[in-house]
Order: sequence, then C-alpha cells, then structure tokens
Amino acid sequence: MERVRASNRLLRYSCNKSLFDRRYNPSSQNSIHNSPSGYSHGFVNKCGDFHLYNGNHKWSVQTCFGFLRYRGETFRDSVEKGSLDSRCRGFGSLAAKVERNPSFSTLNADDISYFKGVLGEKTVVQEEERLAIANTDWMHKYKGSSKLLLQPQSTEEVSQILKYCNSRCLAVVPQGGNTGLVGGSVPVFDEVIINMSLMNNIISFDQVSGILVCEAGCILENLMTFLDNQGFIMPLDLGAKGSCQIGGNVSTNAGGLRLVRYGSLHGNVLGIEAVLADGNVIDMLGTLRKDNTGYDLKHLFIGSEGSLGIVTKVSILTPPKLFSVNVAFLACQDYFSCQKLLVEAKRKLGEILSAFEFLDSQSLDLVLNHLDGIRNPLPPTMHNFYVLIETTGSDETYDRQKLEAFLLHAMEAGLVSDGALAQDINQASSFWRIREGVPEALMKAGAVYKYDLSLPVEKMYDLVEEMRKRLSDSANIIGYGHLGDGNLHLNISAPQYDDRILMQIEPFVYEWTSKHRGSISAEHGLGLMKANEIFYSKPTDTVTLMASIKKMLDPKGILNPYKVLPHSFSSS
Repeated sequence: MERVRASNRLLRYSCNKSLFDRRYNPSSQNSIHNSPSGYSHGFVNKCGDFHLYNGNHKWSVQTCFGFLRYRGETFRDSVEKGSLDSRCRGFGSLAAKVERNPSFSTLNADDISYFKGVLGEKTVVQEEERLAIANTDWMHKYKGSSKLLLQPQSTEEVSQILKYCNSRCLAVVPQGGNTGLVGGSVPVFDEVIINMSLMNNIISFDQVSGILVCEAGCILENLMTFLDNQGFIMPLDLGAKGSCQIGGNVSTNAGGLRLVRYGSLHGNVLGIEAVLADGNVIDMLGTLRKDNTGYDLKHLFIGSEGSLGIVTKVSILTPPKLFSVNVAFLACQDYFSCQKLLVEAKRKLGEILSAFEFLDSQSLDLVLNHLDGIRNPLPPTMHNFYVLIETTGSDETYDRQKLEAFLLHAMEAGLVSDGALAQDINQASSFWRIREGVPEALMKAGAVYKYDLSLPVEKMYDLVEEMRKRLSDSANIIGYGHLGDGNLHLNISAPQYDDRILMQIEPFVYEWTSKHRGSISAEHGLGLMKANEIFYSKPTDTVTLMASIKKMLDPKGILNPYKVLPHSFSSS
C-alpha cells in the first residue's frame, strides 16, 4: 500500500480550483477540450506524458443559437474547416412513412403580422439561412421545412403564441439547444419553431437550500458556471452542456454522467412552469422539497418532449460543490470483471462514487484514430474493456485512502488488469476526454446508427456481441455508456448509410431489448425516430392512457406532432 501511495498522488485541489472548475468549463486553459494529455501509467509506475423525406413526407450540425463545441470550436466551424464530415447523414427507424396531418393549417401573411405584433420584428425569423439551421438537427439526420422561427422573451409571449396557433391549428415544435439525437427538436414538416434561447435569465438562487430557479432557455454550462461561483454544482452533466438548455434537458429527462450519484431530473426538479397548447400558463414552480398536496403534475412534463406543454421556467435542487475529486482509468479483461468492479465500487466507495463509465476496446480505438491529441492511457496494450471511475467527496485524506484501498483490492482480486490514476487536473480531463469524445469520433468515422438503451447490467454487453454476429465485417460495433445506471450506448459505425445494414439492426435491436425487459430509450427520448417503437417498452394500455392525456391537454395535437406517441395515435 505504501508503494501505491508513493507512486500515485491522488488529485488535490484547493477550495479555489477544483476539478469541476476545469472539467466543466471549456474556456479554461486546462479544460477537457484543450488540455494536453498526461497520465500515471499503472498503479506503481512512473508518471509519463501520454497524452429523408421532403414535401409532405418526411425526414441533418448545430443550432444558430447555441452550437455544440468540441476542442474549442463549434460543429459548424468544424464542418466549414473540413475537420468534420458534413455529408448528408441518413436515419433509421423508418418502418412507416410519416404523413402530414391534414387538419393542420399552413402559415399565411396574417399569421406573420400577428406574431410581429406580439414579439416585434427582430424575433420573428424568416431568413433562409437561420431557418435552414433551425430546421436541421446537429447530426444532419432530421430536416424539416419550417418557414418561421419565433423567439419569445417571456412566458406571456409563449402563451400568446400558443393561444393563437391553437386557434389557427398551426402546429409548433419547441426548440432549445437542438442537441437531441432522435429528431425531437426539429420540425417534421412545416411546424412553427418556438425557440426558447432568449428566455435565459436566472430568476433566483437560495444559498441555504441550493435551489435554483431559472428560465428554460438557460444553457446548461452557463448554469454550471453560475453555480460554481456560488459553491454549488448542477446535478446534471452532459457532453452537450455548451449548447443544450435546461428546458430541453427537463423536457427529455436527460440523464448524463452524474445520474449514478445524483439521480434523474424527476428527483432533482422541484417545480416547473409550463404553457399548454391553448395558451394557459400552469404554475407548478414550487421550491419545496416536500409538497404532498394532490397529484404531482410536473412529472407529466418531465420527459414529455414538449408534446404536452412548453416548459418556460424550472426550479431545481443543486448539490454543494465538493473539492476532493479523483479520477481513475482502469482496464478489465472481460465484461464480467466490469460488472464485478461496479458492485465492489458501490460497496467500497459508497457515498463518494460520482461516476462509473465503461467503454470497449473498439470505442477507445475509434477515439485514438479520429481525435487529435489523445493517446492510449495504458500503453502499449489495448485491453478488452475500460472503466472510468470518478469519486467526489469533502475529505481529501479519507477519500484518498478509500480509493487506494478499493484499487488495491480490485487488482488483487483480478478485476483490474491495468490502470492509471490521474495525478492532476490535466490528466483527469484527458481521461474524461476519451469517454466524452466517443460521439465526436463516431461522427468523424462516417455513418452511424445510434441506440440509447436501458438494460439489466448483466445483459448490456450481450447485445453488442449479438450485433457483431449479425453484421459481421459490414460495420464496426461500438459499446459504451453509463454502466453505473445500466445505460448502453450502442453505435453501429459504417462508411456510409446502407438499407441492408439498417434491416439487420432494426427491428432486432428493439426486439432484443424488449425480450430482456429493457427500455428502447434510456435518456435520449423517443422523438420522431422511436415514436412508433414505443410498444417495445410500454404495453398498449399504457400507451393508450398516454394518448388520452395528450388529447386532454392538447386536443388539436399542435404540440410537437409526430413525436413520442405512435403516428397512428397522434393522427386519430
């Protein structure tokens, strides 16, 4: 144990500069996006510097209001500079063609005049360039044909917009940072886009309780920065934090990297304000942790993807920022060892465990080959599986001893075949860069079919292996995700989109997930991509009840049509 301690200094941070300060701030000199690599290889070795439909049938990297950023540049910049492939990307889950609902009206000049009277000229957008961006998701996978984008600046303006659209039977699509992966935040046809980016004010923050109240258009990373200055953190962390907005996070019940520690937004969101399809404002913006008076209706809107109402304000419980942070990057011989390591981590690290991520060798190989400045943390060998563990606590000495004891036990038990313990902020950021860089590397590799699944932990990787058998050499199958909460990100990477590959993937991936009592959407939502596949995870009676709730709250079906519920339900 003394040898371990001597050769592996754990991360030590003062109260002024914690790991959170750097990891969650891309503008930081040592942020995950631009820091040099540096690792301590193994536990006893020296530290080294290792670094489509169109018309009336539907269905492409960014949003003009908040761009996804990687390595300090937006996806748009990357495309223009040629560092990201900008070719048109295909899409999956198209078993049924989507027909435009004939009951919806089409936009006319009187509508434009009304909206300009309510919002003013500048926030009623008709410019083709801005509309082209807002009509397209960041993966260039889904593309609508909306002719109008509205940018309300208050709940009252959202209310007036919806009241008018409902009276005219104009379909609308709420839009935040437009970082979704299932086509939920872009039009399918000509729906009016209601972008929430200008509603970005922090309303209040209680230093005693840690309760934050803000508008829906606040960018997640901006909230992180604000809270960091107050000595708190967001309970949610996503790779798209530089672009995604809290309203969209809540509307999709986003999960992310901290769920194993802080739970889902159903537990952290204390209240919301939402505007219904008819313009009525529902004030559920409570700031109490205990309120057992009647039905807790806010949960209907968390995860409803804007199909029941538009979230305009959020109150959320935020935990205090802790300054003892440690990150380890470990290698495992097989998936069973990853599972056992998770069990041991929960038992032996307990309350300080804040993240438990896994990726297979194919994931690491993809990152090494497609992203600049990243090196294998455990050279020269490529191992079958890798686990990233983060601990967060308040007592540096206690946390250090606890993690050291766990790592020593894991090595002696044969659960870990190699490992690197971060020595400073740069090294910790480099570890996280590998895990968070997998989606970017997939984009650069070519066509990608993405599946976000919840499965029993012991079954998660079985699906990856099954897909490799089905597709053989025709595609590269990547498996990674949030092992701590049973969330697999299954990605099928190919040189180009191919219907023959898609037919091998679907519906098999959904059938397999359903057979093992999993969910076809762990954290990305259903959107357009999976709306017709909901029956793989929910029984007919449950979906019928969902449809009746939708009908009650949105009788004309104008809110984000063709999403979440099966198209047969939404058109009836």
